Amino acid sequence: MKIICIGRNYASHIEELKNERPDEPVIFLKPDTAVVQKQFPFVIPEFSNDVHYEVEVLVKINKVGKYIDAKFAHKYYDEIGLGIDFTARDIQAKLKEKGLPWEKAKAFDGSAVIGDFINKSELGSLDSINFELTKNDEVVQKGNTQNMLWKIDELVAYVSQYFTLRTGDVIFTGTPEGVGKVNPDDVLEGSIEGKKLFRIQVK
Repeated sequence: MKIICIGRNYASHIEELKNERPDEPVIFLKPDTAVVQKQFPFVIPEFSNDVHYEVEVLVKINKVGKYIDAKFAHKYYDEIGLGIDFTARDIQAKLKEKGLPWEKAKAFDGSAVIGDFINKSELGSLDSINFELTKNDEVVQKGNTQNMLWKIDELVAYVSQYFTLRTGDVIFTGTPEGVGKVNPDDVLEGSIEGKKLFRIQVK
């Protein structure tokens, strides 16, 4: 399973971190060891003092695809989910300063929460999905896929130009504004259209 992540896909988050707006999707990968196993907590790594949550809508690929045309991209996934791209922001800042890759900040063990998936037929238009993240019962991130710079089908098509998509691969589609630091004993819960898809404790 590949975890393919899209960065800077919401203008509000780009402004929040004072990043440049990209001309095309920003892609990075996480290994399968990044996935937090079900029922396990997220453990803050010893090498970072500033790990941030980033809630994201997920797409699970259902068949092999390469050079997919955007108009056929909807045939390559049936399920939509929600997850967290944990980011060691202090490490990322140092890497960005030096023009180095982000993997140490983004792809470390346990840096990806993959929640439950629901059939896309239950959601109506995928271009207008409401989702949110709460921290200790307080809403910290709210987003809607209508605010994506690149929509889901566009992302599936774009990613497939570079990477062969295989059954079970997961695409993280980017995070809206509201990212912030996690601390031990925080409880993070994510939902799509009011349906809770994950709950994870921070250690």
